Amino acid sequence: MFLPKDVEFIIDTLYKKGYEAFVVGGCVRDDILGKKPNDYDITTSAKPNKVKEIFQSLKLKVIETGIQHGTITLVLNNINYEITTYRIEGDYLDNRRPSKVFFTENLKEDLKRRDFTINAMAYNNYVGLVDFFHGREDLNKGIIRSIGNANDRFDEDGLRMLRAIRFSTQLNFKIEEKTKDAILSRSSLIKNISIERIIEELKKILISAIPSKGINELVNLKLMEYIIPEIINLVGFNQQSKYHDKDIYYHTMEVLDNVENNISLRLAALLHDIGKPNTFTLDEKGGHFYFHEAEGAKICKSILERLKFDNKIKETVVILVKNHMRVIKGNNKYKIKKYINEVGQENLNLIFSLMIADRLASHKDYRGYDDILNMKSMCNKIITSNEPLKVKDLQITGDDIIQCGIKPGKEIGNILNNLLEKVLKDPSLNEKNILINEILIYTNNK
Repeated sequence: MFLPKDVEFIIDTLYKKGYEAFVVGGCVRDDILGKKPNDYDITTSAKPNKVKEIFQSLKLKVIETGIQHGTITLVLNNINYEITTYRIEGDYLDNRRPSKVFFTENLKEDLKRRDFTINAMAYNNYVGLVDFFHGREDLNKGIIRSIGNANDRFDEDGLRMLRAIRFSTQLNFKIEEKTKDAILSRSSLIKNISIERIIEELKKILISAIPSKGINELVNLKLMEYIIPEIINLVGFNQQSKYHDKDIYYHTMEVLDNVENNISLRLAALLHDIGKPNTFTLDEKGGHFYFHEAEGAKICKSILERLKFDNKIKETVVILVKNHMRVIKGNNKYKIKKYINEVGQENLNLIFSLMIADRLASHKDYRGYDDILNMKSMCNKIITSNEPLKVKDLQITGDDIIQCGIKPGKEIGNILNNLLEKVLKDPSLNEKNILINEILIYTNNK
């Protein structure tokens, strides 16, 4: 395993002082998989205060990030390295964190407390790979397996259930059966985990290469009902429509896997038909879901607020869901301009990706999307031609309107919006003298 010079320096320094030190966890796993590690965590037999003393004596910056739990952060060349003392954890009383931490000088005892075999390997250039729990073998077999008794590992920290699914999704691995059974039997423990920790795992699942793999596991292992229970309503829902050959859930999974890798877009794909169960009607022509996109936008907003997604993601997802059925027919430039303004120029590529994926996941007789491509082409032409689209593009300002005798206030905004409507229909009107003349006509007719 290749170790960066700074990491070698940290390990060598601790060894020279008579202590063991290893890189551990994800960096070892990623290196074996042929991936470049994002960071390097270091574990050592030295107590935290001793680690602090050793590196401060070398005039290096040390931060006490979690010294009571054995962790200090060493800053080298503007990079933070966490160094944690070997430790044994006491009982977990809340399925989230240990009641106590005990330091040990035994590396195996430290590795025993970790979640999965593939994350419990250690390495240094003195000893080589340390793999007490056959993590490398599980990596080679493509297996996510808990260390020791899976029930105990999930009782210690319920988030590990989501982590198992996240790793299986990211790596395209299988979850070992006993580990999977333990998740199923303990799924309700996820209620004890903060929504912030849950959402970080969900995001990583959604931006994986095949996100449906993780979503299916969340549903099958009874975790989704505690995270987004509205998804469960889609499972097995027969659309009874000539436009669809799959139930709502499997249609959704196909759309999810076929949109670009963007967290807002993936969330929109996951939730784009969330309004269908509430809007289902049936007649002699089959099933209908009139205005399900509007209903879905409302449900989306509620879900994303409950899950504490940031405002930008929430706003984008709601826009995408609300507009995913909206296709402008023909070449009406005015309607296209209104569409660009309402969807947002920054969201156009996202909405078209969602619409095309949605169409491709329909019945084979209804997968054409030339109308969507035409709309996309129209949008691109309007944008590249720099035609005025917003109030700020008008060749007139609020100050100009005030000089025409209109008092400051809401009326200024109304006039600007009315002028924009005229310019959207006829861009040639976007000249200052013409717009001023329009204002004078308006004031004379008041």
